[in-house]
Amino acid sequence: QVHLVESGGGLVQAGGSLRLSCAASGRTFSRLSLGWFRQAPGKEREFVARITWTGGRTYLADYADSVKGRFTISRDNAKNTVYLQMNTLKPEDTAVYYCASDETNSGSRRSDEYDYWGQGTQVTVSA
Repeated sequence: QVHLVESGGGLVQAGGSLRLSCAASGRTFSRLSLGWFRQAPGKEREFVARITWTGGRTYLADYADSVKGRFTISRDNAKNTVYLQMNTLKPEDTAVYYCASDETNSGSRRSDEYDYWGQGTQVTVSA
């Protein structure tokens, strides 16, 4: 079982930045694929970014079109942590952001392909 804990959310003005962190435990982190999803009020949970282990020390990053060029996913295997750097934030980025683990390294964007989830962290972007 993988335990995930997100942090770093908060209130920021449009155009600002935040960095989310997700600390993982319970598995060999370097071989763990992880994703970020978000859910706004009244909307379905949506894919934001993923970083998939592809073997050895290689990882593949992927982004939703809505955040490409503004958000960056990264990981620090020594700290068992994955990050989501969010720049040029917009009000439409307001949501609860979740970290999730993909046990089969499927590289999927589908939330039902992810097995373990954190509790979420609120991001609010004011206009």
